[in-house]
Amino acid sequence: MKLAQHYGDKPAAELPMLFQRILSNTTLDWFRRRKTRNALFSNMSEFSASGDDGDFDLLETLESLTNSEGTESAQDATERAQILHAIEVQIQGLPDRQREAFLMRYWEEMDVAETAAAMGCSEGSVKTHCSRAVHALSKALSAKGIKL
Repeated sequence: MKLAQHYGDKPAAELPMLFQRILSNTTLDWFRRRKTRNALFSNMSEFSASGDDGDFDLLETLESLTNSEGTESAQDATERAQILHAIEVQIQGLPDRQREAFLMRYWEEMDVAETAAAMGCSEGSVKTHCSRAVHALSKALSAKGIKL
């Protein structure tokens, strides 16, 4: 779609090269988005069983996990809660535009074009804001001893 929308006027000889570049960039964007999102947030679908009928209740699932053997220790749970709190604090400390771009891209899973439209800026600006947010979060969390 991007090839047809943005490069329909280009000579046919250039289209394979442009297609490869678009495919490569889109794939890299997707993997970066997934890596960052998976490092920071839990996916609710990870809690649901594969045979569910679609009715998912997080509280029931967490209750069954706490009643089963092999649950995490109180210390592990406390450490995880502290880490999640530290991440939330750092996200709130980001500049507004960086926080907005970061949350749209990695929490809401919006693509670059959707995020740019929602923010009223260019796609390049969205990528810049996201990159700066990820680097700032990484630096701040590393300074606190949190390795993601």
